[in-house]
Amino acid sequence: MAKQTHRIGILGTGNIFGRYVTGLARHPELRIVRVGDIDVARAEEAAAEHGIPAWGDDAELYADDSVEILVNLTPPVHHARTVVAALEAGKHVYVEKPLGTTVEEGRTVLEAAARTGRLLGSAPDTFLGSASQTLRKAIDAGAIGTPIGASAFIGHSKAETWHPNPAFLFQEGGGPVMDMGPYYFAILVNALGPIRSVSAATRIGAPRRTVTAPDRTIDAVDVTVPTHAAAVLTFASGVIGTTQMSFDVWDTDLPAMEVYGTEGTLSLPNPNHFDGDVRLRRHSDGDWTTLEPAVELFGAVGTREQARRGLGVRDLATAVEGGPHRADASFAFHVLEALCAVEDASRSQRTVLLESSCKRPEPRLSA
Repeated sequence: MAKQTHRIGILGTGNIFGRYVTGLARHPELRIVRVGDIDVARAEEAAAEHGIPAWGDDAELYADDSVEILVNLTPPVHHARTVVAALEAGKHVYVEKPLGTTVEEGRTVLEAAARTGRLLGSAPDTFLGSASQTLRKAIDAGAIGTPIGASAFIGHSKAETWHPNPAFLFQEGGGPVMDMGPYYFAILVNALGPIRSVSAATRIGAPRRTVTAPDRTIDAVDVTVPTHAAAVLTFASGVIGTTQMSFDVWDTDLPAMEVYGTEGTLSLPNPNHFDGDVRLRRHSDGDWTTLEPAVELFGAVGTREQARRGLGVRDLATAVEGGPHRADASFAFHVLEALCAVEDASRSQRTVLLESSCKRPEPRLSA
């Protein structure tokens, strides 16, 4: 846990902004002092609503020397440019997922972090929650023997029905692979180690989506990225993972994620959430057992608290003080390269070998 007070600036006041404000409020040592947006009126409105003392445009946020950590909530297509600008302004940066929309963008921000000597962290941070940490603890303790395989199934978030402008989800930087895939891939890498290779097939389902959200600002979206993907991940450890990521599967009874070993199976709840039941069934068991959470819960399971964010920012603040940095840039870059490899493997009809690797993050053993 961070012990010092860290002054936070947030760039971007879109749909996820409130989730960060409420999540960071759980940690009084993380004090939001400024919000920035290219739409200054929107920044002012957000500041007034949440009691944030300063607001302005993005340039004013970069120039504010009192801001130590900048939380970047801009759309993915703007991540690389804005992350580099913030790092060069002397800020430590935590950016929403994904780290960039391409491997090249990921390398650009890694180089900027190294050049400036600033720390760079990236979402998703749900792998820091109790469910993923419980999965990790069980695997490390040998609860299922030697891991052999894993499966992950991503269904549609039905964003057309609730998001006022879901266009970004169906265009460059979006799609189920880049939007939801980071949660699943990050948890798999945290649990099983780095990925060695990816093979995949992808397609666009419906080429045009009708938006029915009550407060919608657009009526339809033209789809320009694949909305259904199937991939095989081969991990450096030899584990083989199968994944389905789709915005065309509206309803399903498939499990969110399972890990299979020589002696049993572990079943995980929605990786987009921090908490939930992790179940174990060994080959000799008559039924499933729900494991005790390895760390404290982030929020009440089944409530809107699971939509809040903030553990990754606290993780970065702890790293600023010299502690372990779990959601760091090398981890995020490896996840990004694996995600990008899904479309690359599909397009080229070949298995893509990843160039990057990463260390498994240190487990969270306490608050």
